Amino acid sequence: MAPPHGEATTLVSFPRPPSDTFSRPPKLSKDGLKRTVSDFAFELSKEIDRVELEESKAVLPVISEAAEDAKCECCGMSEEYTPEYIKNIRDKFLGKWICGLCSEAVKEEMGKNGGQCKEALETHMSHCVRFNKFGRAYPVLCQAEAMREIMKKSFRTRAKSLSPRDMKGVKKGGITRSSSCMPSMMNSLTIKD
Repeated sequence: MAPPHGEATTLVSFPRPPSDTFSRPPKLSKDGLKRTVSDFAFELSKEIDRVELEESKAVLPVISEAAEDAKCECCGMSEEYTPEYIKNIRDKFLGKWICGLCSEAVKEEMGKNGGQCKEALETHMSHCVRFNKFGRAYPVLCQAEAMREIMKKSFRTRAKSLSPRDMKGVKKGGITRSSSCMPSMMNSLTIKD
């Protein structure tokens, strides 16, 4: 395209310098460089070295946390516990060692029977013995027995709530009728011929 009004345009271009004139700076040697350390860091490192030296000379007492194998007297589960923990559990449950799951079941049983630990422990242990004898050998029969017990309990509560004998003292809202009102209505009606 020609420039307007016949003017000539000049393109100015700058010559590119030869590639060998701009070279990378030479690498500095690291021989003359040294790391600087503040006075605080220097003193701290000396203190840490002194403490480490003293600790390496001192003999620490050995803490014996020897674990003992304890077997639950209810369910038979066996696990390792510290002697102190075993002693605490035996103190709580009349000298018997029971696992955490059984201890929760015993606590719940204590809530049902008024807080008597001995009876709750005996009840739970009898359930565990019964389960270990039959439940593990015959799991399907154990499940059927449990369903039967649930049905018995629900039938007892349902039968009790529907029985008219149990309703004597209970007052219900609404209108009640002792006898039919039809005979009195018939007497008042007269048939006209």
